[in-house]
Amino acid sequence: MKFTVADLLDQVPFDDSLEVSKLEKILRLSNRADKQSLDIALKGLDRLGVLSLTEEGSISRGDDIGMIEARLRCSSKGFCFAIRDDGGEDIYIRDHQLNHAWNGDRVLVRIIRDAGRRRSPEGGVQCILQRATTSLLAHVQQQEEKLLAIPLDDRLLASIELPESDIQYQQEEPSTSVVEVQLDRFPIAQHPARAHVARSLPLNGGVDADRDLLLTKAHLHNRTSAPRTTLKAPSDKRRKDLTDQPSLLLSNWLIDDAPQLPAAHVMPFAGGTRLWIHSPAVAERINPGNSLDQWLCEQSEALCLGNKWIPLLSPNLSKATAFKVKESQSAVSVCIDIDSEGEVLDWEFCLTQICPVGEVNCEMLSALAGRKPRSRAIPTALKPIKDQIGQLETLLFCAKALHAAELRRGQTELDLLEPDLDSLGDLRTTEPCGGNRQWIEPLREEDPFSILSVFLRAAHATWTQHCLDFNLPAFVLHANDPESGTLNDVAKAAIALDVPLSLDEEGTTSASVLSQALIGNPSRRVLNMQLRQTLPETHLKLLKNSSKQLPLTNKYEESASEIEKIQLDIDPENDTSEVKNEANQMLAPWCCPTLHYADILNQQVLCQLLNDGKDRPSVRQKETVNVGKKGAVSRITWPLFSGSLNQRLNELLQERHLQRLNARRRQKAELCRDVIAMAQARSAQPMLDHEQQGVISGVQSYGFFVEIAPSMVEGLVHVSSLNDDWYEYRSRQNRLVGRRNRRVYKLGDPVTVCVTKVDVLRNQIDLDVVTASAETHSPMPVAVSEG
Repeated sequence: MKFTVADLLDQVPFDDSLEVSKLEKILRLSNRADKQSLDIALKGLDRLGVLSLTEEGSISRGDDIGMIEARLRCSSKGFCFAIRDDGGEDIYIRDHQLNHAWNGDRVLVRIIRDAGRRRSPEGGVQCILQRATTSLLAHVQQQEEKLLAIPLDDRLLASIELPESDIQYQQEEPSTSVVEVQLDRFPIAQHPARAHVARSLPLNGGVDADRDLLLTKAHLHNRTSAPRTTLKAPSDKRRKDLTDQPSLLLSNWLIDDAPQLPAAHVMPFAGGTRLWIHSPAVAERINPGNSLDQWLCEQSEALCLGNKWIPLLSPNLSKATAFKVKESQSAVSVCIDIDSEGEVLDWEFCLTQICPVGEVNCEMLSALAGRKPRSRAIPTALKPIKDQIGQLETLLFCAKALHAAELRRGQTELDLLEPDLDSLGDLRTTEPCGGNRQWIEPLREEDPFSILSVFLRAAHATWTQHCLDFNLPAFVLHANDPESGTLNDVAKAAIALDVPLSLDEEGTTSASVLSQALIGNPSRRVLNMQLRQTLPETHLKLLKNSSKQLPLTNKYEESASEIEKIQLDIDPENDTSEVKNEANQMLAPWCCPTLHYADILNQQVLCQLLNDGKDRPSVRQKETVNVGKKGAVSRITWPLFSGSLNQRLNELLQERHLQRLNARRRQKAELCRDVIAMAQARSAQPMLDHEQQGVISGVQSYGFFVEIAPSMVEGLVHVSSLNDDWYEYRSRQNRLVGRRNRRVYKLGDPVTVCVTKVDVLRNQIDLDVVTASAETHSPMPVAVSEG
């Protein structure tokens, strides 16, 4: 089919009907076969109650409210859960209730058994909205009289039939290559899935072959070329000329074609600092809904593959928006006044014209850190920006104050550097926008991106609050709270390692308190790794433009609080403190439109506010209101946009964008993890049959994991290889204990291992313990109990 069920449902309004003939035109269905497929799909959705199909040829939303939209997540053991889009409790799906759904598919689920005391709710898949897998990596095997593709991803619980012509791809030794398989038919009723081999991919073909392999695995290898379109010219209306401002470019990427990042300028102001963030004006050059905009939406993310970037922007758009030293360029900017404690006092959003004066890199910041106080000598590395040394010192002061304020507000800080491998290129440094993490890194004064990330979080938080004030829609990054049980497990592991940790009256702690208690502890890294696993990744959600029209009067605080309650779907009768806390946990990203399409959409809303927002009730009124200024909403008593502009604003950000953007974010995150893991596995190949020093980074009932520096590669010492004793697993203490010799393998212990096997494709490294001396393993006191 040319469409998915998700595509179909996206076109059906919630409060109106739609003619089937019009739907056919929207989905571009012209031939008879495609229209018959649509007719079958509509009848099936009508029977399920998802849609209502009339005899007159129109469709509308059905009355069935028992369906839950979710994403299927399966394990290699056969356990499947439906991960709800609304953040509700995961739903367990038994194998006979999957109805041929596969791992990663978007599905509609119906609850068939409510949750119990220690049991998840159970459900069954009623409809597959969108398939996540259209191609996959596999090995070709002959089983009895059938030629099958065995998926490399063991979470895909299916075997796929191949035509006999693909027998040529069968190998007696499958470790030399894999094949890319294209699905021709998904399983239905008693009929299995069918596919054909598209190509063979070598496993030892070098860096380029590894890159192609990982892109294929992530379903990101078939990117279309950008359409040829004419770019819009940024408007000069209301644009401030800041070309005399000495803004700086903070750079830490090594690849020449790496995406452009925002510029910054900091100056002392009223005992604190005034921070300017200038973002590339990407949104101003795009016509919403045109072919270029649709192509950008399809790409969604810029991809870093180590020593190569696959950009988000088209070449002409990237060139038109790039910041270059001593060249004038349009920007979308925010000016933030910050006190000495890092608290934001005031802000203003505006359209600007800037001219960066220099670029700041790691060498410059390292030279600044090593420079003696009051020294007149200028290090060689700082000579290109010698006139901006004072600004660099102010920049560091501002970043320290903002970072300290974040920690006071309860932000979780984890110190987890990326592996130091040359083959990782730009993946050795973390994106300054933070990626999918809900935690922050320590401020590293010699790292430009570490400083820039603090500034970007402040800029994004400021826009989030501005959207709440003006009742504007935005895509915000949000993360669910960690489960208290898993968090307490990490706390118990920390206490077992003598970390001085304070618990509350209920015997629990928070992720932020736990992360702060680990600072300075020798086992900080391994405990941070455990803590990271408890923190759910961030995802995009829509901060809605409320349909309820609030009177914009001088009672600013009352109106703003009411808006927040409506947008966050919270009962207006409840106390506003919870609303404020949830709003503070969300960030509306807009500063990195070269990296994320969500930033482009948020920037389009910002540009519409600055370009088209009414700054006075009529042209006769001479006094205007700066709509980009903090608190401006308290002075506005007229509609901010006309009816057509308000409709266009609502059409910019829609719920249907969320599924694609979040799916792309997950694909990108998984791709980055796979690139890093493969580079680590490649670095472990020369270690085969050699002894290595490592640290125990995780303990399970089946063995323990060991991390080996500097590549930070993790391998498994399986419990079956510990043949000197029978080892018991003490889960609450994160340790394995020998019954006879009382030897202990616990989290954070140094250990000497031998690398026995490296599986690059599955990123699995097998280890054996070499020594078991008293210095390596601490003896366990006999008095220690299971608790």
